[in-house]
Amino acid sequence: MGPVDASPPVVAVDVGGTSIKAGVVSADGAVSRLVRATTPPAGADGKPVVDAVVAVLDGLVAGHPARRAAAVGVVVPGIVDERAGVAVGAENLGWQNVPLRDLLSDRLGCPVVLGHDVRAGGLAEHRTGACRGARNAAFVPVGTGIAAALVLDGRLFAGDGYAGEIGHVDVGGDLPCACGGRGCLETVASAAAVARRYTAASGTRVDGSRDVAARVRAGDPAAVAVWDEALDALSRGLAMLTGIVAPEVIAVGGGFAESADLVIAPLGERLADRLTFHRVPRVVPAELGDRAGCVGAGLLAWELLS
Repeated sequence: MGPVDASPPVVAVDVGGTSIKAGVVSADGAVSRLVRATTPPAGADGKPVVDAVVAVLDGLVAGHPARRAAAVGVVVPGIVDERAGVAVGAENLGWQNVPLRDLLSDRLGCPVVLGHDVRAGGLAEHRTGACRGARNAAFVPVGTGIAAALVLDGRLFAGDGYAGEIGHVDVGGDLPCACGGRGCLETVASAAAVARRYTAASGTRVDGSRDVAARVRAGDPAAVAVWDEALDALSRGLAMLTGIVAPEVIAVGGGFAESADLVIAPLGERLADRLTFHRVPRVVPAELGDRAGCVGAGLLAWELLS
């Protein structure tokens, strides 16, 4: 047996609206000791989430010889100012202008980097997943909401924390959105919207888009109609994205893309049909699943140490 590595580990944390995922991440993005915890109600100051993250990290490093982390990467949803280390706002967490990076660094006694969950997932897919090798790419997770991480000329683009909000572009409908707008892509094409709209159309309650996909495969007319409308709206949103940033590849992830046979090829065909002179991007399934945020958070933490 070789010597035990006593070097402090690099730890990643992905804070979601319902759960917190954390793990030890190696320099090449491999995740080990992945653990999960329930995300507490956050409140405006974010303190319950800070407490929960500290508890998760304490558990992760408790059995390690160093008993501390070398660096920690934390990613969260919403609007994030990475340079300032501030979580500006997130509807599903309820906080506003929380200096998470400094709060966690003070509690943990080690360097902390704060990032956006989708952009971190895009970094991970670009470095180690479905977008590797592309200088211009987009990672689009379609889950409770829809967002995009943009890699432009080989670099992740943040737009001061506001870039990539493709879920809130107007795709021509009239459904109200939680953001205050109407006709947003999320109201038709998110995994949550697909389930909600199928229930409204059929009178049958379903647990999520995976249940709707099963009904599509069985030929349920209501399911087929809702699914087609979601793909049409998503292709419209991706056509706008393609016209502006011309990605070589678009990696689609999230709960909706778990039904890859009903999403990837049909979406790619619809997108190609909408384009004229544009470079048609390859539409591919994301590779890292729900680990993408943790992998990206870990890579950000490693950058602190380089």
